[in-house]
Amino acid sequence: MMSDTRRRRICVPALAGIFVGGAGTRMGGVAKGLMRTAEGITIIERWRRILERLEVHVVLVGERDEYAEIGMEIVADEPPGIGPLGGLIGLLRRAKNAPALALGCDMPFISVGLVERLLTASPGAPIVAPRRDGRWEPLCARYDPAQVLPWAEPLAFTGDHSLNRLCRLADAVELALSHREESELRDWDTPEDLDRTRTC
Repeated sequence: MMSDTRRRRICVPALAGIFVGGAGTRMGGVAKGLMRTAEGITIIERWRRILERLEVHVVLVGERDEYAEIGMEIVADEPPGIGPLGGLIGLLRRAKNAPALALGCDMPFISVGLVERLLTASPGAPIVAPRRDGRWEPLCARYDPAQVLPWAEPLAFTGDHSLNRLCRLADAVELALSHREESELRDWDTPEDLDRTRTC
């Protein structure tokens, strides 16, 4: 149980968006956010519990019929059809002046502690994100809408919709991770990822 002092220190008014709009083709088209974690709950529900504990409002980003019955607010891609960048623009517009957390629906291992650090690290930075294998993790990251939208919106009309490019253009700040935290970034992107989890 967190003390009131601890809660006040980590609780940053923010909006979290769980990105669910991907086709999941490498998983046979499954809605990855509805896969069940070791706790016996879906990844979406696990994220929701973490974020509610931190008093962060959470929405789903992207539109898939499988999530319609969950009863959570859905933020559409703006514009659709350009991958996660469209979802991020929609999320940042919805967040307005609040920091926005962009979170992948296929990450079943992220801890409360890592989300706390994302919320509080490097105040004022345009983007705060970990790096893995030399690349940014843009769907485990915090964004400042006012600083990032001027970079993100023009990218929607180019041929490069890469969120890693956006991180470079907007001068993202790296969130350094411990070895344990690095392991939390493992995702369920392919059937092989699930097999490795079951054999660990």
